[in-house]
Amino acid sequence: MRGRINAGLVAGALLVGLVVLAAVLSFFWTPHDPLFVDAASRLRPSGEGHPLGTDKFGRDTLSQLMVGARTTLYVGVVAVGIAALLGAPLGMIAGMTGHGWLSELVMRVNDLVFAFPALLLAVMLGAVYGAGTLTAMIAIGVATVPAFARVARAATMQVMVSDYVLAARVAGRTRRAIAVRHVLPNIASVLIVQASVSFAIAILAEAALSFLGFGTRPPTPSWGRMLQESQELLFSTPRLALWPGVAVAVAVLGFNLLGDGLRDYLDPKLRRSRA
Repeated sequence: MRGRINAGLVAGALLVGLVVLAAVLSFFWTPHDPLFVDAASRLRPSGEGHPLGTDKFGRDTLSQLMVGARTTLYVGVVAVGIAALLGAPLGMIAGMTGHGWLSELVMRVNDLVFAFPALLLAVMLGAVYGAGTLTAMIAIGVATVPAFARVARAATMQVMVSDYVLAARVAGRTRRAIAVRHVLPNIASVLIVQASVSFAIAILAEAALSFLGFGTRPPTPSWGRMLQESQELLFSTPRLALWPGVAVAVAVLGFNLLGDGLRDYLDPKLRRSRA
């Protein structure tokens, strides 16, 4: 039985929907060309054909934010996809083997990967393959694998002691059949919640990597690089940092609220414990 839809879930869905709407709309329409450099229009305030003004190169800020949302969601989807495709099976393997040597091996390797933050991985990959969006996606995805593996292992161990799994084992079903027919469907909700939370982390990581020069490369718009380009004008034109900062905050808050709301909705016991 699932819980009721709460305010956090609705608020998170609305904020995420706003970011997704901006990204989708940017494929068909933006107020101006986000890559067009107009020296005569540099640092214009809000209005005058530019709802949020222009940056130091004369590019329209709103157009940059809209296309930046597309980049952010693209990186998040791929990074979380990598983490889920690698982490969930590893966690299921570790959970289904109990406390055996294979489970310990998987989790110790998991701990080793967890010791390397996304930034360090991005620097290492950038030194070998060059900095860019692909490097950021791989680094964020690999760094997030341990979170999925731990969550999947804990949920799998709970499923493995259930009556229907014990009945399936007595009936002679193989481990693969048990994993596909019983374990994965019952831990899917936990993985969905983890994906939402990891998406927020991926957005922050992508913005940080782009800010430091290890993420999305110019001329592709990125919220993190917009913040980096605005730092020299932070005191004279603070709005240049305000808008991408607000965009990152809205996206991160939205996915965090969505993840927390999904957790309460899919786990009514947790919802009642908070009441």
